[in-house]
Amino acid sequence: MPTSFGALCTDFYVNHTLSLKMDLPDERETVLHLFDRVRKSEPAMDRFRRYEDELSLESSRREPEYKWLALRRTSVRTGHVNPQSLDAANTYHKLIMQLAPYHLSLSPLDIDHHEVLFGFDLECKQDHDEVVFESLLADSPLGNMAKLSSQGQSKVLDAQPSFGFSLDKSGDRQVYFEIKTRQKSRRGRSSRYSDEPISIFLTLRQYGPVNDVEQLQSVYDELAQHCEQLAGDHLIPDLLTPIARYITSGSA
Repeated sequence: MPTSFGALCTDFYVNHTLSLKMDLPDERETVLHLFDRVRKSEPAMDRFRRYEDELSLESSRREPEYKWLALRRTSVRTGHVNPQSLDAANTYHKLIMQLAPYHLSLSPLDIDHHEVLFGFDLECKQDHDEVVFESLLADSPLGNMAKLSSQGQSKVLDAQPSFGFSLDKSGDRQVYFEIKTRQKSRRGRSSRYSDEPISIFLTLRQYGPVNDVEQLQSVYDELAQHCEQLAGDHLIPDLLTPIARYITSGSA
């Protein structure tokens, strides 16, 4: 099913994290065998990088669309930036869920939780925190917080709302909505970060073990479909659209 999410923002991306209870194997051959196998299916992913706390296989980040795979001590993380469709992103993430258990010797008992993240970046050259505050909070009771100075000289320095909700009685499935603005100087100046976007994240997390590693792909499918619904029903109308409208209106 083609996605229109990318048309609503500067960059749209789908990330997945498989969080584990035990450390991943770090033998040279184990990691290289997995990365070589991924590269056979994704030839563009030919950049092997070593960071302080992770090993990563990536395609070129100079392209608008790119993919990455990162191994940390207790997690397998993947990302697909600006996918042509949600189906394409889902196919990539499920490929890793198919390969990782075999190459990394994962056990059902080892699975702590899944996370699927939908990320929306909005280009914004205005003051990020002012944009978020004015578009989402100014007309709410929280808007009165901006009236701290009787001379009208108060300035919003930090407006990064986040909300988390349990979606079932057990608390095993949780959703988080978060808005990330880029930092300012200590005095509130933001000109150094004028090329950075405002980011809006929807993260769906599922706790609990699985009975078989073969279920990892189906669990991902269920979470991705739920993310798509939550994005369409809540994130876009309640967060993204008001912020995008405020940016394009020139009100900031």
